[in-house]
Amino acid sequence: MNYSAAYESSLARFQQTSIEDIARFSGYPIQDDKIQVDFLGQQFTVDYPSGRFEPEPLLEGELPIFARILVLHYLTNVSQARVTGQFISYKELPGGEIYIQPFTNRAIRPMTQFFGEHPQKLLDAAQHIGGKPVKLGDVGVTLNAFPKIPVTLAIWGADEEFPASGNILFDSSAADYLPTEDYAVLAGFVVMMLKKYAIGHTV
Repeated sequence: MNYSAAYESSLARFQQTSIEDIARFSGYPIQDDKIQVDFLGQQFTVDYPSGRFEPEPLLEGELPIFARILVLHYLTNVSQARVTGQFISYKELPGGEIYIQPFTNRAIRPMTQFFGEHPQKLLDAAQHIGGKPVKLGDVGVTLNAFPKIPVTLAIWGADEEFPASGNILFDSSAADYLPTEDYAVLAGFVVMMLKKYAIGHTV
């Protein structure tokens, strides 16, 4: 997919959002017009108003353009909603049933295929980026993708009768922060990063 147009649109919106609103709503600290971002274990700054990421991502694998779009979308959200602590599934997001197949293919299936045989690796990997165990599935973990967007992943491990299964849940406030399509992209990126940490942890 060509993300260039979406990136330019998100950058324009970022430049139209005041830095005071970003400071008030994002939950990220700001110093010298630079937003200090910690995103799934990656630390960088976003310069205001240029929208320049520093250090500039050099490789697509470090911070892909779709991930930068997610960051800009989050920074330009000015919702006063609060995290509720109540889980909802992707289908419960507005229009979620329409995007459920891409969500499953991008996030659920890769998670269960990678972690299903050894669910504990999911928790081990998540702890590298601040994940905390929750009582869901055989192994469940909640991590903050953004300060106001927790993501909860649960795995039911494979056994002699059933294959591995899993789910990814969001806070009931999720729709106030990002559009539904973004959560499919975000969940996929979360799983991709967890796989990366799991591989690094086992080497």
